[in-house]
Amino acid sequence: MLKKLIKLFFPNVCSGCSEMLLQNEDTICISCRHNLPLTTDFLRSGNESFKKFYGRIPVEHVSAMLYYHKKGIAQQLIHNLKYRNHQKIGFILGNWYANELNDIQILQNIDYIIPVPLHKKRLKERGYNQVTTFGNAIANGLKKEFDDTVLVRNEYAVTQSKKNLINRNSVSENTFQVQFSNIHHNKHFLLIDDVLTTGATLEACGKAVLQIPGAKLSIVTIAMSQS
Repeated sequence: MLKKLIKLFFPNVCSGCSEMLLQNEDTICISCRHNLPLTTDFLRSGNESFKKFYGRIPVEHVSAMLYYHKKGIAQQLIHNLKYRNHQKIGFILGNWYANELNDIQILQNIDYIIPVPLHKKRLKERGYNQVTTFGNAIANGLKKEFDDTVLVRNEYAVTQSKKNLINRNSVSENTFQVQFSNIHHNKHFLLIDDVLTTGATLEACGKAVLQIPGAKLSIVTIAMSQS
């Protein structure tokens, strides 16, 4: 209760732990930055994130920046990014992770960076797509084009966090639609999302993207929940 009152009257608090930020701190305090549960996915081609898509869709690269634990720093950051419009979180994390991804040879061949889209009704309700700032920061860091028009979400549904495990494993193939022209043929797309759980949403998005002739697919997320 005390932390909530402090945050109400003194909004300049850390988005990870809700403690007051020091003068030289921005959005995420030094302590939270130091304690972020970073993965080493980007260093290993057959990593845990990549294995979630074995036998499901062909992917060139998959990595997540953080491990997602209940009541952990990553969960708090993503909650504030997703529901409280703390979009600078995505910018900070995206800039950080782009520095790591710049060393991955296969990602030098990326042509477009695309976000998992929100349904237009959800976008109107929330006012923003929570992965846009993260995706733009990755695009700027890799010097690639960010394009949020390639994928469209056709179905309005409850968020993944409100689904049980069985329903999270089921996403209709009609949920996402791809929009492309000849310029998108034979291109490598990097799909961006906030949290990789079962991979059902990303799989559905990936199947849509791979309808583009000659398309290749890679995936990067802010965080991943461990199996």
